[in-house]
Amino acid sequence: MVRKSYLINGVVQGVGFRPFIYKIACKNKLCGFVKNDSNGVELEVEGCEENIKIFEEQLHSQLPPLARVDTIETKELEPLYEKSFEIIESSINTQKSKTALISPDVSTCKECLEDIKKAGKYHNYFATNCTNCGTRYSIVKTVPYDRVNTSMDKFEMCESCHEEYKNPNSRRYHAQPISCNNCGPSLRLMVKNEELNISDDEKFRKLADFIKEGAIVAIKGIGGFHIVCDATNDEVILRLREFKNRPTKPFAIMCKDIVQIKSLVCAVSDSEEVPSGCAVSDSEEVPLVYVNEKEEELLTSKEAPIVILKKSLFSYVKLSKLLAPNIDRIGCMLAYTPLHHLLFGHLNTPIVATSANLGDEPIITKIEDIFTKLPFVTIVMDFDRDIVNGVDDSLLQVISGKIQTLRLARGYAPKVIKLPLKSEKKILAVGANQKNAIAFVIDDNIILSPHIGDLNSLKAFEYFERTIETFKRFYDFEPDIIVHDKHPNYETTKWAKRQGKELLEVGHHLAHIYACKAEFGLTNDYLGFSFDGTGYGDDKVNGEAGEGALGCGTLWGGEVFVGDVRKYHFKPIKLLGGEKAIKEPRRVALSMLFDVLSLEEVQELDLACVKEFSHENLKLLHQSHTKNLNAPQSSSVGRMFDAIASFSDIAQTISYEGESGLLCESYYDENITKRFNYVITDGVIDIKIVEYILNNKLDKQELNSIFINTLAEIIINISKKEKLEVILSGGVFQNKTLLGLTAKRLEKENITYFYQQQTAINDGGIALGQAYFCVKNNIA
Repeated sequence: MVRKSYLINGVVQGVGFRPFIYKIACKNKLCGFVKNDSNGVELEVEGCEENIKIFEEQLHSQLPPLARVDTIETKELEPLYEKSFEIIESSINTQKSKTALISPDVSTCKECLEDIKKAGKYHNYFATNCTNCGTRYSIVKTVPYDRVNTSMDKFEMCESCHEEYKNPNSRRYHAQPISCNNCGPSLRLMVKNEELNISDDEKFRKLADFIKEGAIVAIKGIGGFHIVCDATNDEVILRLREFKNRPTKPFAIMCKDIVQIKSLVCAVSDSEEVPSGCAVSDSEEVPLVYVNEKEEELLTSKEAPIVILKKSLFSYVKLSKLLAPNIDRIGCMLAYTPLHHLLFGHLNTPIVATSANLGDEPIITKIEDIFTKLPFVTIVMDFDRDIVNGVDDSLLQVISGKIQTLRLARGYAPKVIKLPLKSEKKILAVGANQKNAIAFVIDDNIILSPHIGDLNSLKAFEYFERTIETFKRFYDFEPDIIVHDKHPNYETTKWAKRQGKELLEVGHHLAHIYACKAEFGLTNDYLGFSFDGTGYGDDKVNGEAGEGALGCGTLWGGEVFVGDVRKYHFKPIKLLGGEKAIKEPRRVALSMLFDVLSLEEVQELDLACVKEFSHENLKLLHQSHTKNLNAPQSSSVGRMFDAIASFSDIAQTISYEGESGLLCESYYDENITKRFNYVITDGVIDIKIVEYILNNKLDKQELNSIFINTLAEIIINISKKEKLEVILSGGVFQNKTLLGLTAKRLEKENITYFYQQQTAINDGGIALGQAYFCVKNNIA
């Protein structure tokens, strides 16, 4: 007889891991116990040596769908000659810090969807779940993951659910959120603050009718409320845009299933020119969206993210043109809760499903806030299971068969990155001000929070602080070091400096590079291209970091690092009017003209960006340029995309971050291979955009295609010169065309490259990079 103990770390709580251990232990005639503790799962097994060996093999090869094992510590013990194997009560190890990982929320499994169709206690039950699916992070208060530590603690199991919970052969064996129509959370449909006294089945039918009739409604989901309306109704989407002050930013849609996505088609009118390579059938219909194998895999995965798909720009038959105007992308996701599926039982069209929030505030999790903050919503479907931790939908796209994460949230976060190094100290990295997420380092793990968002409002910053407190509670965590951005005006920086802890500041663009290094466990020096919109630079003005209109001397955003040292950057552009220029591409284009032409010469140009301004305004802006008045310099590639959008007259003003890049990408033509001339002098990259514009007839497709081709060419040529493996990071590389073209060229040159796939490539990855910089440089 042999007895062994196992301490298992990873995603092993709330994923059916203890029932799994119970089953394979009993199958192999082993005795002992298994339990959750604050560090993961602890178990002891006793039996003959051969059976224990088989047990260990099955432990690795037959894991439950949601489980992941990171480490196993084993120890041989003296046999106790027990007679049974049991799941016993969870414990808290007071000798060690809590390290048990929280599972992300995942979509409903096929078996549970079948259950809601059958007669019985789960019939049409909106909160049906099992150990393989459903809520996790959004309902957890602390670890270990037991019902008492979740928002399900107030719902007492009925006798039937309790029997399933205790039955080792049930899919719901020790499923902590188990409930049914008889004992679980209840559904309500509110209309103008009054609850409709009708059956649950009628509530879904009534809600579907409201949507069909053009209502804008709110529906509670896993991590917060969605604002929902008919995705085929121009009038209602226009109203929603007006209410949310969202002129052109795309709305994501939710479809019933993958069949519905593939069934969406659009018609080609006689006046529309068919792009080359796009076949049109005799019926003059083409697919609205194009779904490749990898995209379908993501859409139908247990994580069920929003996936950005390529769409036709033809006239739509089944969807509104106002969903994602002027661009050739649209975000799609599939129904991922029983509630969604029950609603689609009465709907035949896709719906808009956008986060319910006010401006830059976080997603709303309570019905009271819907009525007070979003008065245009008078119809709400709600339920009484509290959302403890709000979480948005994740956002992904596929580039050349590889995943790229744009927003790490529901389904994927909290996310753990296993490090090749171990930290002796506990580290908190507070990230950036835009697309904020935070990161915690415990031993050799970086734990990355779900997307928090832009910290431009008091509510958003409160959410940031609340998320920190949540993770501190999860892990009894108190940081030894807080890592923050160098920008002194970031709210995260100000917060860090108020905590009275040891501090480390990390440059924004170097953090982008380190985020990629963290994801892949890279430790050597690399050639890092860090391209984004704006970020605090290390340039010195009068011996100190500058305090221009946007907080520094030169705003970085087009930086190339060799190791940790910036070796190349793009020629800075003066941002006329400071922050105004970020919303007005015409100001960036005008500034580039002023770099090479006099005021009088610019006034004579027949360019849209010039005609946008009166002669008087041109004089004032020229004065701003020549005297450096409210005109901070920026080396940002994002701002160059703004300039190209203005020069090609596809956008003179924008309403959301990254709009210029999306528009430029929509005009890319792969048949155009020309590039702008450029020179690199003392590490400064100067693309001769204005010179081209002054000497050539402007064509929208040509200008945008040439610019993207030029950026790829610059990356390739510097990479060939430096002879290092390459890292591509920063928000500009969300541009699918640029990243795909660059990757293809790097592969052709046999240059190894990395870009983030499982973590956010934009500012959502900054905290990850800050944390890894601290660990990698032995600061912790």
